[in-house]
Amino acid sequence: MATRTSTSTRILLSCAAIGVAGGVVAGGSGYLALVLAAIGPMFYGVTIGVHFLPSVVAFALLRRPGTALLAGLIAGLVGAAFAPQWLPRLIGTALLVGVLVELPFLLTRYRRWEPWLYYASGLTSGIVIAVVVYLALGGEHFPAWMWAIALPLYAGSPVLFTWIGRVIALQLERAGVARGLR
Repeated sequence: MATRTSTSTRILLSCAAIGVAGGVVAGGSGYLALVLAAIGPMFYGVTIGVHFLPSVVAFALLRRPGTALLAGLIAGLVGAAFAPQWLPRLIGTALLVGVLVELPFLLTRYRRWEPWLYYASGLTSGIVIAVVVYLALGGEHFPAWMWAIALPLYAGSPVLFTWIGRVIALQLERAGVARGLR
């Protein structure tokens, strides 16, 4: 049996499978983001949370340091296969999200796995993303009503997809996918 500090082939393959599924979703969401940006740029933020999905699923299911980062990175690479023009964005986002998902758990030295830590990570990340987008786009150049819609979507999308990721992880756990991996 593998020790807590080792990384087994099953862990790596689980991260790969989750990452591939997440990459397909991320690749598709990139095109959806283009449509949303064309229809109403204030709705673009809804797609940001998709990047949290593979990292949260892997981390909540496997509860191992580094699994959020690895699954996210694989998702970014797979997503880039569907949208190669976004390779740097997908890889950069994947690495950033993996770190953001794991950060609260790192601070507890991976000893606590309470659900609120996942949501705290998602909410904090969402708020940081909302502020960065506001500053990067020059918030003063857009009407306040647009930001009243956009900022909550940027802040809330990672929380929503964190919840979806945790639900998926719970279902996978119930199906026995994580048996013997914790």
